[in-house]
Amino acid sequence: MVIVQNLTMRYGSRILFHEINLKLDRHKRYGLIGANGAGKTTFLKILSGQINEYEGDIVVENGLKVGVLGQNQFAYENYTIADAVLCGNKRLYDAIKEKEEIYATGDFEDDAVNDRLAELEVTCVEEDPTYEYDVNIAKVLENVGIPASQHGELMSTLDSADKFKVLLAQVLFPKPDVLFLDEPTNNLDIQTISWLEHELQRHEGTMVVISHDRHFLNSVVTNILDVDYQKIREFTGTYDDWYIAANVIAKQQELNNAKKEKEKEQLEAFVRRFSANASKAKQATSRQKQLDKLVIDDIKPSSRRDPSIVFKAKRIMGDEALIIKGVSHSYGDNDVLKDINLKFEPDEKVALIGSNGVGKTTLLKIIMEEMKPTSGNIHWGATIENSYFPQDTADIINGDGTLYDWLRGFDSKRDIAEIRNCLGRMLFSGEQQEKSVVSISGGEKHRMMLSKMMLEGGNFLVLDEPSNHLDLEAIVALGEALYNFKGNVICVSHDRELLDAFANRVIELKADGTYIDFKGSYEEFAEAKDNGRI
Repeated sequence: MVIVQNLTMRYGSRILFHEINLKLDRHKRYGLIGANGAGKTTFLKILSGQINEYEGDIVVENGLKVGVLGQNQFAYENYTIADAVLCGNKRLYDAIKEKEEIYATGDFEDDAVNDRLAELEVTCVEEDPTYEYDVNIAKVLENVGIPASQHGELMSTLDSADKFKVLLAQVLFPKPDVLFLDEPTNNLDIQTISWLEHELQRHEGTMVVISHDRHFLNSVVTNILDVDYQKIREFTGTYDDWYIAANVIAKQQELNNAKKEKEKEQLEAFVRRFSANASKAKQATSRQKQLDKLVIDDIKPSSRRDPSIVFKAKRIMGDEALIIKGVSHSYGDNDVLKDINLKFEPDEKVALIGSNGVGKTTLLKIIMEEMKPTSGNIHWGATIENSYFPQDTADIINGDGTLYDWLRGFDSKRDIAEIRNCLGRMLFSGEQQEKSVVSISGGEKHRMMLSKMMLEGGNFLVLDEPSNHLDLEAIVALGEALYNFKGNVICVSHDRELLDAFANRVIELKADGTYIDFKGSYEEFAEAKDNGRI
């Protein structure tokens, strides 16, 4: 359905892609993976026609509908929410709007007007044979969490997270044959992500998706496109299938090279020993020819680098960790939290989950005493030293200093080498440590915040959406670090693989202000919920 022929692309002197040849087939769903900066989004924009400055050809089979997930959340501010979704089928949208205009102002005694109406009706029938576009739009909007009462309101009334949901509804509504999705799970809660997985599993055309959500990739994709060192390699299977295969291939290469290296050493030793001996000269010459033919493969290490995240508590925790007593909170007439009573024992690691807007961030801010609850109180144990990862790191990581200066600002007596080593573990090289904090990306700010937490050495970690903007390797490393941490954790995340990596307790906040408190892993919680046990 989509063919990539001899694709080469350069940014100045840098070669991003070199002679890429791929055939993306119908009934296959491709996960596009690679390190940050490898060119995933650029490749997706090339496929979708948003970037045209490259060598080679992109061929999309004639007559196919192509859907591209929009990234400009403010492109439809003056449209109603329903009309913004309808724009996903531009031909149908234009026909419907022109019909509405003609019915409102047209002269129906004019044959030209009636002929135009007939043409528009044909277009509407071709695009919407069952006349159910409004029903389908309402359904997909409700599935992404936009209630029917809002569908007639303007896009400008929504927050950024909900605007993105509308863009997702927009690309799914026309059921395109070819689907290009860049981070479709951003800003979605776990329930909506699960719905999206089921929706995409039924997609019968071709799909290419970029995601840092490992569970999502494993649920949705049938093939992996791995972007690394200017090439794109295709693997059949899920992300985990690719991960296993890639590591096996690397290990086989290492073993193969080690074997060849040993063989080469033996041949060289034989040549040295016997080349001067006339009786062995013929044999030595034969061995030399073997040696000349033996090629030691150049194992090119992956461009991916795994951060080394290690949380070490500086203080041993006592018998008391945290108690939340009767906490309720309201924003005006909106009761978000209602009579929350929770006790956290030492070494408990909690996944705090719930749909968007139920008060997860509010509860964390109350726990961290950044805001006071409407009623109730928080009691920390006497030995607790907490460390906080807020949802919006941009508000905290600012100024015109370097990365090193920003971390040093929290403790001027901190050993210089310790700060630089910590930044290095989070993949900031010596030169990068001198960058201004103003210039770094969202993902880099998240890695900076994790660096700060590692240096603080708290024994109770509180994290609000730490996996946003992190790549797959960093998310896996974070999950392992939280699992190995000797202390308490409360973490809000929609990344199910991350939650399942460390949590031994799950607290779900519900829309009506109540909550579920479950002792066990996230996987056990999900199973119990599916079986109706909670």
